[in-house]
Amino acid sequence: MYLFIYLLSFAETIKYAGEIFNISILIFAVFIMASYLILAMISIKTLIDHLGANNFIDYNILLSCEHSPSLSLIAPAYNEGKTIEENIQSLLSLNYSNYEVIIVNDGSKDDSMEIMKKAYQLEIEADFIFTPHIETKEIRGIYKSKNPAFKKLIVVDKFNGGKSDALNVGINVSRNPYIVCIDVDCIIEKDALLKMAKPFMENMNGRVIATGGVIRIANSCKVSNGRLMEVNVPEQLLPRIQVIEYLRAFLLGRMGWAKLDGLLLISGAFGMFDKQIAIEAGGYDHNTVGEDMELVMRMRRYMIETGQKYSVSFIPDPLCWTEAPDNYKILGKQRSRWTRGTMESLWKHRIMFLNPKYKLLGMLSFPYWLIFEYLAPLIEFFGLIITLLFFAFGFINLKFFGLLLLFVYSFAVMISSLSLLTEEYTFHQYPKIKDYLKLLLVAVIEPIYFHPFVVYSALKGNWEKIKGVKTWGEMTRGGFTKT
Repeated sequence: MYLFIYLLSFAETIKYAGEIFNISILIFAVFIMASYLILAMISIKTLIDHLGANNFIDYNILLSCEHSPSLSLIAPAYNEGKTIEENIQSLLSLNYSNYEVIIVNDGSKDDSMEIMKKAYQLEIEADFIFTPHIETKEIRGIYKSKNPAFKKLIVVDKFNGGKSDALNVGINVSRNPYIVCIDVDCIIEKDALLKMAKPFMENMNGRVIATGGVIRIANSCKVSNGRLMEVNVPEQLLPRIQVIEYLRAFLLGRMGWAKLDGLLLISGAFGMFDKQIAIEAGGYDHNTVGEDMELVMRMRRYMIETGQKYSVSFIPDPLCWTEAPDNYKILGKQRSRWTRGTMESLWKHRIMFLNPKYKLLGMLSFPYWLIFEYLAPLIEFFGLIITLLFFAFGFINLKFFGLLLLFVYSFAVMISSLSLLTEEYTFHQYPKIKDYLKLLLVAVIEPIYFHPFVVYSALKGNWEKIKGVKTWGEMTRGGFTKT
């Protein structure tokens, strides 16, 4: 009798717990969707204001402006032999009057160095002088071209130390006050430097310490002589889904955070920094695989802790195009690395969490990244496990759960469609109707085809961090479609 009462009581408790769980999941879903929607609205309003204020600006005026900042482009290269010649050509042909291009060969195992020597007539510079502000791996040699046509080019050959170490070498070697850190495999728009430099020249809200730009997917786009000639929707499904993902992240996410002055990340693929502040903050941390996010957080902390007025800017124009992973193996390595980088950055700067000293960064940006960027996949996975257990015991209200799934799926499709509509209304990079329809279809299938893999990769990233994995993992590329 007592056993029966106990079991009945236990069953009622589990049933009650199931109801609490359902309500908790609903509250979390509503909260995260509301935050996405608010951020999207802020982003769209800011984007429209930006276009209205900059549509009639002739950026070419900056070419002859004596106040245009001098720039050093730093591009780490590791096993980039397939695209290195064309990528350097792209960097050397940008519309800007005063800049240098520093390619840092990070101990490549392929023929990258030989290709550069032959294509750009490189010879070693025995008397090249620089100040090692940041400790790095040993440099084998510094090369310059004997051809005056490539006088802007500097190639540094060094022992392998990872991307962060290569970037720090570039900072040491650079001779200009502003650095532009890019991935060497990217295709940069011809006027990208002009647009990125503009916030540093305006300097209305204190010292501008960093500017980020939008990254777009270049798979299936046609490239000639290092220039993007024709924009196409990727033929393969996996890169095509990433087009939607990038539009959502940059146009409806980072634009809003920049407006709120809460941006914690500038993509490592393309970002401009005040070199002095970057050096004073300690340069890139070679102990993390999320060096781009970690540097921005450390520079912002440095400015706040030293009481200096500053700002971080963001340019929504499509300035940089990169080749996205086209298979799950490479994509999985990338996303698990992103998870590890986020973990490391948040942990290293955990003092900012809900700390009013760091203002909006500590009270809003940091908690948002912790809960919705890092913890969300974990919450989603363990929530699924608990749901299956409750379902097995019959403690889940199937009608409620089904409606919740439909609600979440519909919102995911809506926010992706909104990002696509925003792109169509603003930059209109995909003018063909069939391309627009392809992307719209992707928005419908992404939540059930692509998102589960992203969650899996995040879990894998957590497990790799627990095991102590610190490597980047090799990211092989297929190369751009040439005309």
